[in-house]
Amino acid sequence: MSVRNLEALFQPTSVAVIGASDRKGSVGSLVLRNLKLGGFKGPLWPVNRQHATIDGGPAWTDVASLPQAPDLAVICTPPGTVPELIAALGRKGTRAAIVLTAGLKQPSLQGGPSLEQAMLEAARPYLLRILGPNCIGALVPGVSLNASFAPGNAQPGRVAFVTQSGALATAMLDWANSCNIGFSHFISLGDSADVDFGDVLDYLASDAQTRAILMYAESFKSARKFMSAARAAARNKPVIVVKAGRAPDGAKAAASHTGALAGSDAVVDAAIRRSGMLRVDTLESLFDAAETLSHARPWRGDRLAILTNGGGAGVLAADALQLGGGRLARLSEQTMGALDQCLPATWSHGNPIDIIGDAPVDRYRDALRVLLAAPEVDAVLFMHAPTAIVPAAEIASACLTLIGESARPVLTCWLGGSAVAAARAACTAGGIACYNTPERAVAAWLQLVDYARNQEALQQLPAAALEGFLPDTLAASSLHERALQGGREWLDGACAHALLRAYGIPVVETVQVGDVEQAVAAAAQISYPVALKIVSPQIIHKSDVGGVALALASAEEVRAAAVKMREQVARLLPQAVVLGFTVQAMAERPGAHELIVGIATDAVFGPVILLGEGGIAVELHKSHAVALPPLNANLASDMITRSGLAPLLAGYRGRPPADQKSLVDTLLKVSQMACDLPWLAELDINPLLVDERGVLAVDARVRLRPVAPGEGSRLAIRPYPSALEERIEVAGHDLLVRPIRPEDGWRLMDFYAKASPADMRLRFFMARREVPHSELARYSQIDYDREMTFVALATMDSGDQIMAGEVRAACDPDNVRAEFAIQVASHWQGKGLGRQLLDKLIRYLRERGTAEVVGQCLVENLGMAALARQCGFQVSIEPSRDTMALHLQLR
Repeated sequence: MSVRNLEALFQPTSVAVIGASDRKGSVGSLVLRNLKLGGFKGPLWPVNRQHATIDGGPAWTDVASLPQAPDLAVICTPPGTVPELIAALGRKGTRAAIVLTAGLKQPSLQGGPSLEQAMLEAARPYLLRILGPNCIGALVPGVSLNASFAPGNAQPGRVAFVTQSGALATAMLDWANSCNIGFSHFISLGDSADVDFGDVLDYLASDAQTRAILMYAESFKSARKFMSAARAAARNKPVIVVKAGRAPDGAKAAASHTGALAGSDAVVDAAIRRSGMLRVDTLESLFDAAETLSHARPWRGDRLAILTNGGGAGVLAADALQLGGGRLARLSEQTMGALDQCLPATWSHGNPIDIIGDAPVDRYRDALRVLLAAPEVDAVLFMHAPTAIVPAAEIASACLTLIGESARPVLTCWLGGSAVAAARAACTAGGIACYNTPERAVAAWLQLVDYARNQEALQQLPAAALEGFLPDTLAASSLHERALQGGREWLDGACAHALLRAYGIPVVETVQVGDVEQAVAAAAQISYPVALKIVSPQIIHKSDVGGVALALASAEEVRAAAVKMREQVARLLPQAVVLGFTVQAMAERPGAHELIVGIATDAVFGPVILLGEGGIAVELHKSHAVALPPLNANLASDMITRSGLAPLLAGYRGRPPADQKSLVDTLLKVSQMACDLPWLAELDINPLLVDERGVLAVDARVRLRPVAPGEGSRLAIRPYPSALEERIEVAGHDLLVRPIRPEDGWRLMDFYAKASPADMRLRFFMARREVPHSELARYSQIDYDREMTFVALATMDSGDQIMAGEVRAACDPDNVRAEFAIQVASHWQGKGLGRQLLDKLIRYLRERGTAEVVGQCLVENLGMAALARQCGFQVSIEPSRDTMALHLQLR
């Protein structure tokens, strides 16, 4: 489920309080009081088996006796009563309930399912949605709903707050009221047995009254639903998250280096970043970020100018910016000259721009005007410390018009108390972000920088990724089958290297042998020097038991090293079964960087990719990055940047730059492994040597996992569905029809650019010369779990593929309705391509269980109307008389 019936939860027209009471301090009494004091305008029906009246009004003995089905029921009764109450509400016709009761994890009967599971089973036949259990309720000030036992009401506002912690919810509500912060929704999820973060994000994403969404999270579930909802919501409005539990305790038990480094908090970071949301560390930062993002101007870049009348305040801001990884704008000669014209000779002559403490109003205004016109300045932090010369309110009055008209972000910082209160109030009233300390203002700016980068990731048009690369999946499956038959959890070294070769990753020459003399013979075959490594299912980290010998230059050295290894293993790990040795050619790559690339499995988000510094002390390095697959070239490049490796790989002190493209390709191949191989639990490629000649995998560890029959994909983001590719014939031409890929953004740009003005008007219902970059990214980077776009590609004589047509559909979160659109290039119109594309889309939607397909076209688009009728659609003219409605029932 997703948004179905959530309107009954958050916009009810009637409410029943089950367990309502006159007993002072009881939950039932507090809920009824809050509903009344909140001003709820619909019928309120208290339910209590023992009392005919509650709070001076009539009460009902049970659900069946209510005058009609309430939209929403709030349940305040003991745990054992909840499942039957939910069943009774479902029979009555109620479609939403808030279960405040805790303790539903206990069994309903001895050895039976939990009360929570029984509650969900009771709700399922009626599609009754449940908030909770173990929550404080929900407040929606816009409809005067306070269905909670919170100690007070919420003020109306444009920010939604969603939390898993009831205690935090009450504290947050009290704090927000004291700061005059209002909410569109204030939602306590509790145990999230039914309604969870994904559902609420889907609902709030399309809520016109919500300008930003704030979340306090302790854990996530249903990763794919959450990621789909989060990415959709983050495209519409700012979504800001505080996630508790940053300590990586769960990583301590990991068997591989990758598993240890990719701790759960790092994975949450990766998920939030990939979805376009923003993560902050504190509740105070949560509201600062909401303030900043809600009033932000279009993003230009990260170069900040600091304008201040106090040198100390400017230095504090500059320090905070540098320590936070931000960037001061470097003022050009032209900007410096313009500032010289309006500032005294004693100004700071640099950024921060200190205009001196005696600055009159005109000095502020003139300096601000110069900075807002400077092309090298992307944003301005405007700071003022009170003086006796000019009241802060006058400075604010003079500068707010400039700030309000600016196309660039401007943040203000008014230091002090009562002397700057009027200036702060004026900024707030003018919709301008305002902070009371330099550090807090800079922190808010850095949040804006992070948010912009996350949003940019949603709008990238990546280059083509590994065109023509086809992994040898049969060879990979064969390795897995042999390991299963042998009862092994880990692939041996030779098989691990064979798996990498199957995915096109270069590896050193490796031979596995069973005894010492075979090792000597293999070394002679490979050529000296060689590396010798022990092979044992019980030994994962070979160096820990002396199981690695390097640069062996002769048969005698190989023989001696092998004997010594057996002796050390017998002494240090007597239970280990030694199966033999691997003999490898020594990788002669002096000066190469040692990296680690790997895959780990997160309990919630499934497979994740890791990149960082490698070698023996890999877990001591702090330079690493984690990302969710599937990756594209841009995401892989971003991993290199975030890992901190980019400066090393760029070359320094005569060391040539490394071949970063080969590293990007390796990350893409590892990502493909994560998508293709459900039985791959952990992978370490360590070290992966990277230099100007490319990459070379020296060692690899691969852990397997059992895969249950019918088990679905573990990936939090559905990968490219290659099974949907097919070839079709149109007018004697062979075309490839496949799902769109992110890297098709450039083809899509060309497709729209070459379309006639008439075709563009029929497609978009308005004349447009081009489609914005952000829209192209949205059209090409689709969520395959909720959307589908099929493109038809024709191969030109040059070998390039161009788009001949596209058909797309976006499904609602409940998969009830899909809205479609189609366009065919002028050259391909009238040849049957549109019919084949639309037929393929309908087949796909029918197979995924979508109930109906709808669309719209202009009344003059007779070709579209005829095509829709051919495919079984009902076509009718809409009341506006400008458009026709297209509708096809699938189930």
